[in-house]
Amino acid sequence: MTKKISILTFLAIALVLSIAGINKFIQNGSAVEASSSGKIKSAAMPVEIVIVQEQAIKLWTEFSGRLSAVDYVEIRPQATGLITEVRFEDGQYVNKGDILYVIDPRSLKSLLAQESADLIVAQTLYNLANKEYQRAKDLNKKKLISRQLYDERANTRLVAGSAVKRAQAKVSEAEINLSHAYIKSPVSGYVSRAELTVGNLVSAGPNAPLLTTIVSSANIYADFEIDEQTFVHYIDRVSSTQKLAREILVELRLQSGDSVYLGKIHAFDNRIDSTSGTIRARAIFENPEGKLLPGMYAHLKLESMSKVKTILINERAISTDQNRKFVYVVNDENKTTYREVHLGRSIGGDRIIRSGLANGDKVVVRGTMRIRPDMLVEPKIATAAKSTAGKS
Repeated sequence: MTKKISILTFLAIALVLSIAGINKFIQNGSAVEASSSGKIKSAAMPVEIVIVQEQAIKLWTEFSGRLSAVDYVEIRPQATGLITEVRFEDGQYVNKGDILYVIDPRSLKSLLAQESADLIVAQTLYNLANKEYQRAKDLNKKKLISRQLYDERANTRLVAGSAVKRAQAKVSEAEINLSHAYIKSPVSGYVSRAELTVGNLVSAGPNAPLLTTIVSSANIYADFEIDEQTFVHYIDRVSSTQKLAREILVELRLQSGDSVYLGKIHAFDNRIDSTSGTIRARAIFENPEGKLLPGMYAHLKLESMSKVKTILINERAISTDQNRKFVYVVNDENKTTYREVHLGRSIGGDRIIRSGLANGDKVVVRGTMRIRPDMLVEPKIATAAKSTAGKS
C-alpha cells in the first residue's frame, strides 16, 4: 500500500513539473516572438524624403559671351605740333571734357589772333560801305545821284558784308584748330596708357598716331549668339524685337567669381547667320564699381518669357542604373520602389523631371546608398524640404 502511494506521489510531482515546463516554454516562446517582432520593427531603415509637388517656374537658357565697352574711343591728334603736356596717369578714371594732352598751341594762337584782326578790318570796311550806301540811298530817293553810283555803293556794301562773313568763318576755324591743341576726353571712363609722351611730334590726318584709348565703365555690353530655335521661342511671345529686348531679363556671371549681375537685352541683330543658325544678341548691364571689363568671358542666362509647370527633384535623389536614371519612391506600406525617370535641365542643384514622377510621390533624397527596392524604411520629411515648402 505504501509503495502505491509513493508511486502516485511521484507521478503527481512529475505531472506538476511537466505542466510548469510547458508554461515556461510557452512564456519563453512568446518572449522570443515579441523580441523578434521588435527586431523586425527596428530594422526599418531611416531615410529622408520629399513629397513631389509640381511647380510653376521660369526657365533660364544658358549662353556664353564676351564683354565689350558701351563706348570705346581711340584718341588721335587733330592738330599738328609737339606734345607739351600729358595730363593723366595710366589707367586713371577721367570725366568727359577732361584735358588729356596739350599740343603746342602757340602757332594756333597766333593764327587765331591774325584771323581776329582780319575780322576787325572786314567789319570796319563793312561799316564804311554801309554808311556810303545809306547816303546813296537817300540821295537816290531825291534823284540827286545817278542810278549807276547808287548801284556801285550797294554792291560795295554787299561785298564788304560777304568779307565779314568770310573773316568770321576763318576766326571760327582758327578757334576750332586751337581747341584741337587741347585734346579732351569725349566720354567718362578709364584711360589706357599714354602711347606718346611729352616732346613727340604728332600730326593730324588719316595717319594720325594713336595717343591712348578710353572705355566707358558706367554700363557694359555682353555680346553673345542665340540659336534660331530659342530666338523664335522668345519672339513668338511679343510683337517686335524691340519690345522683346526690353522684356528679357539676363543674368551674368563671370568665369571666376560668385557675383551675379542682372541686366536686359539691349538689341538683336537684323539677320540670322545662315551658316551657324544663330543671331547676334547684346545685353547691357550696370557697372557702377567698374569690376566688369571689356574682353572678359561671361556666362549668361536668359529668362523665359512665361512660367512652365514642372517637377523639380534634388540631384542627390537621382541614381544611375547603367544608362538609366532612377529614384526610390516610398509607397503606402513604407517600402521602397524603383522608379525610372527622364531628366530635363539642371537648375541650381535641382533637376527637372520630364517623366516618371507625379504629384504626391514620396521620393528618397537622403539615404539612397543604403536602400534597395522593396525595402522597409522609416521616412522623414527632409529638413530642406520643410523650410522651402510652399515657395514654388
